[in-house]
Amino acid sequence: MSAPIHRLTTEDLLPTVESVVSSEPDMIANMANIAALLFEALPDINWSGFYLWKEDQLVLGPFQGRLACTRIPLGKGVCGTVAAQKTTLVVPDVHAFPGHIACDAASESEIVIPVLKEGALIGVLDIDSPIKNRFQDADRILLEKIVSALEKTLTV
Repeated sequence: MSAPIHRLTTEDLLPTVESVVSSEPDMIANMANIAALLFEALPDINWSGFYLWKEDQLVLGPFQGRLACTRIPLGKGVCGTVAAQKTTLVVPDVHAFPGHIACDAASESEIVIPVLKEGALIGVLDIDSPIKNRFQDADRILLEKIVSALEKTLTV
């Protein structure tokens, strides 16, 4: 099998995610495919993936990128803060974020979106970049729509 000739673009991303998740009920399979699609389509990122809410903490789920932190306590770092607040956070400079957890020293900025089902925390989508101020409002809007497509497939 050879590498794809056409590289996925950000314009292709949402319809591709919607198509992939619409026929697959398994959450882990969908998260794995979303992490891969994000890693391919989004420029200037070095990590994309999910942490799942288990045992009162975030536990590493499907991802693309370098070795990652395995467990993150509620309220700790960007991911733990998003899990506690259940709201998206865009962090232009992770080194200025109080309590930032440096899983990859190359990361400079981050966006984290909560994954919810009927208000209950399922996990978070975490994307890191080696560039400060990488994530803009358009990224937040797109990624929240992608998470929404995933949430529609979840069962409680």
